[in-house]
Amino acid sequence: MRTAILTIVLTAAAALTAGCHTNTVDTFAFKSALNTYYASHPDCLWNQPVKFPAQADSSDESQTKGFDALTDAGLMNRTPGEKQRFLIGSKRVNNYDLSDKGRSARVADPAEPGYGNFCLGTPQIKSIESYVPGNDSSASQYSVIYRYAVPPPSWANTSEMKTAFPLVARDSDGQEATATLAKSSNGWQVQNVSQPTQPSGQ
Repeated sequence: MRTAILTIVLTAAAALTAGCHTNTVDTFAFKSALNTYYASHPDCLWNQPVKFPAQADSSDESQTKGFDALTDAGLMNRTPGEKQRFLIGSKRVNNYDLSDKGRSARVADPAEPGYGNFCLGTPQIKSIESYVPGNDSSASQYSVIYRYAVPPPSWANTSEMKTAFPLVARDSDGQEATATLAKSSNGWQVQNVSQPTQPSGQ
C-alpha cells in the first residue's frame, strides 16, 4: 500500500514538473537572438553617415558641439574659415577634417565614398526584463523588453562626448529597448527593435 501511494505521488510530481517545463519560456534563447542581431547593428554617433571634410557655423553650438567634442578627443582637426553668402557678405565657420586617429577609428560607408560614422561598439544584452505573452512557451512571437549596454571606446569616454552625444552616456549606463521576436526553423529571429530615439543629427 505504501509503495502504491509513493508511486502515485512520484507520478503526480513528474507530471507537474513536466507541465512547468512546458510552460517555461527560454529567455536565454531571447538573449542569444538579440546578441546575434546586434552583432551586425553597432551603435554609432550619427543616425546617418556623415561626409568629411565638414563645415559648421561657428556661432551655432548645435552644429559645432559634436564636431568640437570629436576634435577634443583627437579624432578631428578644426580650422577657422569664412563662407561667402550671396549678396550679404560672409560668415565665420569652422572647418573639420579627420585626423590620423579619426581615419583609423571611423567606419567608412562602402556605399558612399567619403562618408562614414564613428561607432561605439556592439550592444550586449544584460537582462530580459519582461515579455508578452507571459510564461507560455507555445507562443510563436513575443514582445520582449530588455536592457543592454555598450562600454564606450577610450576616445568616447569623456564628459564632452557624453554631453555632445547623449547616446554615449546612455550606452555607458545601459538602456532599455523593446524587440519583437518570432520563432523560425532557425530559432528566434528579431523582427524589429524599438529603442530611445537619438536627437536629430546625433
